[in-house]
Amino acid sequence: MEPFRFHLFVCTQQKPEGVPSCPASGSFAVLDELDREIQARGLIRDVQLTTCGCMGLCDEGPIMVVYPAGVWYRRVHSSDVSEIVGTHLRDDKPVDRLIWNDAPAMKAMSVEHGEKFRAAIAVRDKAGMLPDRLDQMIRGYMPSRCILTALELDIFTAVGEGTNAEQIGTKIHANARAAGMLLNALVALGVLSKSGDVYQNTPESARFFVQGSKDNHRNGLLHTANIWHRWSTLTDSVRRGTRIPIDRDNTPEWTDNFIAGMQRNAKDRAPLVVKNLGTAGVRRILDLGGGSGAYSIAFAKACPEVHCEILDVPEVLPLTAEYVSKAGVLAQVSLRAGDMLHDDFGSGYDLIMLNAICHMFSEEQNRDVFRRARQALAPNGRLVVQDFILNADKTGPQHAALFALNMLVATDAGASYSEVEYVSWMKAAGFTEVCRINLPGPSDLIVGLAK
Repeated sequence: MEPFRFHLFVCTQQKPEGVPSCPASGSFAVLDELDREIQARGLIRDVQLTTCGCMGLCDEGPIMVVYPAGVWYRRVHSSDVSEIVGTHLRDDKPVDRLIWNDAPAMKAMSVEHGEKFRAAIAVRDKAGMLPDRLDQMIRGYMPSRCILTALELDIFTAVGEGTNAEQIGTKIHANARAAGMLLNALVALGVLSKSGDVYQNTPESARFFVQGSKDNHRNGLLHTANIWHRWSTLTDSVRRGTRIPIDRDNTPEWTDNFIAGMQRNAKDRAPLVVKNLGTAGVRRILDLGGGSGAYSIAFAKACPEVHCEILDVPEVLPLTAEYVSKAGVLAQVSLRAGDMLHDDFGSGYDLIMLNAICHMFSEEQNRDVFRRARQALAPNGRLVVQDFILNADKTGPQHAALFALNMLVATDAGASYSEVEYVSWMKAAGFTEVCRINLPGPSDLIVGLAK
């Protein structure tokens, strides 16, 4: 049975650099072009496009198979896609020049590939060599550090429409030789291109990393660069059980980057939170540690009768004010300077939000915040926690487990917590009907009702 008229499989099995593979021959470019062409020709209801693992025909890649007829194409390039979609998928006429129909040769090549692969694995295993999966995890910091350094130096903006290493080095006040080494590594990572001595941004880097671009993420990503410096203290933090202070802590630049980073994460998630919580019966909201104000802004835009109050530390509020003003909701969002761990919350709120806040605090601090939030809510008001929620044994999801270490190196006593913990703390504070609301992405909601 085939629910679609055509079902395409494109090999995207990644292999070590220098080893023949479909991705090394351009299968991802083929995949992207197929997706564009299928949409452009209005065939998305007729064609299913699927990636797949190695078919054992790496020297002839990129390999693509079209079902239900089982037509095999080899050495497909992105320039071939328009013809394949127009002739085969639209007119049902396979492209003869790309077809590979020598079944005995295909089978022999695939079997030989499998035998060589298994033999190589056996040799590596007998020699006690480190598996590729572990080696890649251990060296995973290298690509990350290259891009973070490029962001810190604002290299992508310096590249502009295209220039050489010496000119870029001058712009970023760096050594030309060292800048060239970094630029070449960025080309190898696929975030720059190079022609002769001239480096250019890729469409992705021009869109997301260049100052002045509508979708520039650089400022928010500089918070990730700050986190990298904190993670360098992980060994000592594990020994001491808390963060190790570093020179970058709590500077104005750190605060700016932190809030920009939080805004980058929150602006897309805020409408999801509003959709899942709803605005029925919600008129007054207290947004604890609201940062950029993304969640208050989303509620204000969703309901003109809602008034939100953001409580945050004094050094953050000028940045909050900028985001709120830019969003055009100054009449519905007010700001209050304070410390949520010590200051009175007030009373009569229909909703109190803790978005990406609880992981900064210890269990005792969270229990106290929950207790005081319960006292500040109106009857039938709700406390909402959004965070990375661990499973019961705290070994996953992976993002939440790793984020617990992020809090170890960045806070005095913060951590990731489990659903069991959040539910028990809310119930101990007097909340009822405590439930979890799963959201797309890495964080979910825990909601408690104050009756």
